[in-house]
Amino acid sequence: MSEDHFPRLEIDLDKVFHNAAQLVARLGERGISVTGVTKATLGMPEIAKSWIRAGVCGLGDSRVENMHEMQSAGVDLPMSLIRTPMISQVPQVVRIVSTSFNTEIQVLRRLSVEAKKADCMHKVLLMVELGDLREGIMPDLLEGIVRDTLCLEHITFTGIGTNLACRSGVSPGNDNMGQLSTLADSLDAKFGFVMKTVSGGNSANLEWALDSTRLGRVNNLRLGESMLLGCEPLHRQVIEGLYTDAFTLIAEVIELNRKPSEPWGNLAQSAFGEEKVAQNQGEITQAILAIGRQDIDHEGLIPPKGIEILSASSDHLVVQITKGHGSIQVGHLMSFQLNYSALLRAMTSPFIEKVTRSNSPS
Repeated sequence: MSEDHFPRLEIDLDKVFHNAAQLVARLGERGISVTGVTKATLGMPEIAKSWIRAGVCGLGDSRVENMHEMQSAGVDLPMSLIRTPMISQVPQVVRIVSTSFNTEIQVLRRLSVEAKKADCMHKVLLMVELGDLREGIMPDLLEGIVRDTLCLEHITFTGIGTNLACRSGVSPGNDNMGQLSTLADSLDAKFGFVMKTVSGGNSANLEWALDSTRLGRVNNLRLGESMLLGCEPLHRQVIEGLYTDAFTLIAEVIELNRKPSEPWGNLAQSAFGEEKVAQNQGEITQAILAIGRQDIDHEGLIPPKGIEILSASSDHLVVQITKGHGSIQVGHLMSFQLNYSALLRAMTSPFIEKVTRSNSPS
């Protein structure tokens, strides 16, 4: 597609690189390596390569397809499947992925069988449940699963990890991170080794990892949102020294009218099951842009000053122009920043053109 195609997502690779380099350096000073999580970008090779230049130790993704895309584009760095493998994909996993994160012994057994067929050693990291109630082995069951894992052929047990703040918003801190370290120490003592990796979590761990004096055994974090958007996920606070505008969504105005602020007629649910009551503001200036829920999470868009997002349907984004945009006309463009949810949806949409920009050599 040409660069006049809209909607368009413009990606500043220099800012993406800067964010990653800053976090790799800060965490490196504390003995913590960074795995760059590429899932929100669908494994975009240009972003993966910028993170490699920034010093990440590996790449992580929840989709085998994304990792295959990166490998096909010449991305050469160890890759971890950070979602428990589907049994149906196990043959692909052992061919494409160097390490997979696991919670189920039946999956581990299938990985062993397929790794033997492929004549390779497959590395596994076991995820532990520490309260967020997404994936993870309950702590009292961990020792038994480690014992079973160590008996599997063509499987190398590399460590343990956990994930917090994704489903339930449980914050990482000294207590749960201390529990992870204690589990690592206990397993080392029980089985007579020192595990290579203790992966404490994701971007939500940054405040703890950069400030705590009790890091314990945690020596790895898996970062995506913080390196892409320059903020931490717990409170969406900007991380000092990082860019928050590496991604810009640009959409085109397709209608501009003065309209009542309140709908009229017998009101029922909208197409998406909503029953919103609009506040009567009299007549307003309303614009419609050619983008919708099929492409973005409209609640995660950050509009320019003087623009208020009212609603979105499948293919339309409805905004109110409140001030300072009197010259807007049909065919004009409007730019938005994005939060993580909106970025994830925008990167996934095939209708949004992705354009990368960089002033640095690749």
